[in-house]
Amino acid sequence: MKSTQRPEPLNVLFLCTGNSARSVLAECILNRLGAGKFRAFSAGSHPAGKINPLALNLLRKTNYDVSGLRSKSWDEFAAPGAPKLDFVFTVCDDAAAETCPIWPDQPMSAHWGLPDPVKAQGSEAERTLAFADTMRMLTQRIGIFVSLPLDKLSKLSLQKQLDEIGRIRREAPSKTPA
Repeated sequence: MKSTQRPEPLNVLFLCTGNSARSVLAECILNRLGAGKFRAFSAGSHPAGKINPLALNLLRKTNYDVSGLRSKSWDEFAAPGAPKLDFVFTVCDDAAAETCPIWPDQPMSAHWGLPDPVKAQGSEAERTLAFADTMRMLTQRIGIFVSLPLDKLSKLSLQKQLDEIGRIRREAPSKTPA
């Protein structure tokens, strides 16, 4: 008799420097889009200690559960008893340039760098738009990631796909004729 039990979800860690915006957004997006197939986490090399309020507001407005979110160090995921990681993605250039901890079991990794919305200047509306743009780009990349046929790709092919996802640039919204 065949087992109908689903395999354990694959663990994905999103890394950034402060773990206050991009990596947290990515964690929430993957936990929604990849529910059952993936389990996402986020961390930072130098955690800010709190989630950026604009990131929290955007997540709340788009009906994400923010109750368990916190800014945390990537050291938590290299410690004994941490979840076994299958994938590690850096979403900021600073974290990608740093020496990461040694991850047990050598998870696949890729750099999916995006501009830091926390550094956006201007009015609150302009800064909020920067967060929305970041969320839109992460949603696009993560949507592609969750649709990959992981069971059909060789490790080399999968690495190529992960790297290509990181090179996807934000597409300008299409303008429809008036």
